[in-house]
Amino acid sequence: MDIQEEKQAALAAIAAAASTEALDQVRVRYLGRSGSLTAFFKQVGSLPKAERAAFGQMVNAVKAEVEAALESRKEQLAASELEQSIAGGVVDVTLPGRRRTVGTEHLISQITDEIVSIFRGLGYTTMEGREVETDYYNFEALNTPPDHPARGMQDTFYLVDNSGAAAKVSGESDVLLRTQTSGTQIHAMEKQRPPIYMLAPGRVYRRDVADPSHLPQFTQVEGLVVDKGITFGDLKGTLDYFCKQMFGADRETRFRPHYFPFTEPSAEVDVSCGICHGTGVVQEGPNEAKPCRFCKGTGWLEILGCGMVDPNVYSFVEVDPELYSGFAFGLGVERIACLKHNVQDLRMLLTGDMRFLRQF
Repeated sequence: MDIQEEKQAALAAIAAAASTEALDQVRVRYLGRSGSLTAFFKQVGSLPKAERAAFGQMVNAVKAEVEAALESRKEQLAASELEQSIAGGVVDVTLPGRRRTVGTEHLISQITDEIVSIFRGLGYTTMEGREVETDYYNFEALNTPPDHPARGMQDTFYLVDNSGAAAKVSGESDVLLRTQTSGTQIHAMEKQRPPIYMLAPGRVYRRDVADPSHLPQFTQVEGLVVDKGITFGDLKGTLDYFCKQMFGADRETRFRPHYFPFTEPSAEVDVSCGICHGTGVVQEGPNEAKPCRFCKGTGWLEILGCGMVDPNVYSFVEVDPELYSGFAFGLGVERIACLKHNVQDLRMLLTGDMRFLRQF
């Protein structure tokens, strides 16, 4: 009588199960390892031999009946749940569609591609350099003296040198994260004989604290020309053409004397301010003019450094300075991007703020 009562309870629970999950709980309660019907199988061994066969057959019959009921109810519930899922997932074609945001290249990549495109139009080729560089290519072959401040740990990220080579600068490693893409020009002159017209875009690293005008990691484009009869006039004409292509035909350029170890003479290049149009003042009212904050009232913005390749550099790559001359220039892509689009803080390019980036 106990087993028949338990069977009826199991069948009632199966019929009442409202979901496949609830049905599985019923199965465990009655037919699981500790289930109430499973417990009857454990009683067979304690019965007299004459009663064991009949009792075992009855338990097996009850188990088979309950299992059949479970399978039948499972099919019903699964079909019902599938219909509900289909009904819930029906697409209402009368609803308006969802507009997908179209991705674009980051502004830094856009400006890098634009710079490369301008110079490729002049016949330049592109060469990739190494981000992990040796002291020789980053400093020594570029005519940088051992006591130059840039070679100190306060300006350069030095790495552990496992080669066992002696460091060129006392106390520092011979391996570093490049501080400029200028080292690529040494690789280029080692592999190729003049004439050379090449660009080297890539990331560079310096020990700078991020502020509106500095970043510890930024993108630089190095340019190098080595050929017969190259003059400073060629350098000025090339960079003036670049500035007008990048910023607009109405923008002016000027060259100021400067110093770089690997060029002589050297210069900084400025472009006229796009906010005040080179006047240094902006109109804030009908009768009120104030100094332009973007160019600090000067009317000019610094954009890059350049110069004629120092003859000492040629001695490292076996190029005859009596036969060949050339020029080099280096510009920061982030700075060009900010000047082109009048962005006053370099850090805005790296924050990932989509409200800002979607403007470009």
